[in-house]
Amino acid sequence: MKDVSLWTISKVVLNHSHSCCPDQAEMLKQHRELSMFVRRTIETHEEAGIRPSKTYQSFVAAAGSHCELGFIEKDVRNYITRKVRNIFEEDDAKKFGKYLVRMKEKNQNFFFELNLEGDHCIKHVFWADARSRATFDYFGDVVSFDTTYNTNRYNLVLGSFVGVNHHGQSTLLGCALMKNEDIQSFKWLFECWLRCMGGKAPKGILTDQCTSIKRAIELCMPTTIHRWCIWHIMKKIPSKLNSYKGHIDIEQEMSRVVWNSYTKDEFDKNWNDFLTKYGLGGNKWLSGN
Repeated sequence: MKDVSLWTISKVVLNHSHSCCPDQAEMLKQHRELSMFVRRTIETHEEAGIRPSKTYQSFVAAAGSHCELGFIEKDVRNYITRKVRNIFEEDDAKKFGKYLVRMKEKNQNFFFELNLEGDHCIKHVFWADARSRATFDYFGDVVSFDTTYNTNRYNLVLGSFVGVNHHGQSTLLGCALMKNEDIQSFKWLFECWLRCMGGKAPKGILTDQCTSIKRAIELCMPTTIHRWCIWHIMKKIPSKLNSYKGHIDIEQEMSRVVWNSYTKDEFDKNWNDFLTKYGLGGNKWLSGN
């Protein structure tokens, strides 16, 4: 009865059902509640880095048993997700913003751009210090962009721009935190990075096999040659080729071709021989389709 927000029970079938348990009614969602003391304790534990399961078990120990509590572990986790982390995230975003401003005041060549959401939490942020900007002028021809790291606390993606100096050492060319990994987020980031580096795009960039990154590079750096990172490609070999008979031999042979070919002509020959030997010419993943 939608007009009066009521339900009318017209028929009840008790077969294949369990008996009602009135003593368990207090554990229904509408009866569970976190007291002010419990909420403050959860907030204190979360700030101290104590896991939700440990926090819940402390309440159980204090009460004597699960039955003496008016809530379950899921309620603790939901409160942390809904309330506590939002408060801490907003506060930490403000502190991080102030830190970036202080770094800019210390050195005017420090670069950053911060994009906040409506609740003042971080949506995107990019920063690069003076050394990174200067280093790019010398070692920015070919750059690696990686987003395989995640921060645990706020589920933000950490992106890093990395080059290689004349000693063969990795050198940092900028960092970013992002809420999303869609095309618009990467487009925002690449535009920031280009502004930071004086509008100079690298000749080549290496990334993982992410279609959003690929599209953003096409939009922001159309003249840059984009290639996939060999580490990410090789990591996928077992999952892509394990359906083939003798896949272990195939994986070993592919690794040999990739790592032991020292010229383009040598690689092309070894690769074609490899595909022919194992009948992999029609494999879409290996052909890049």
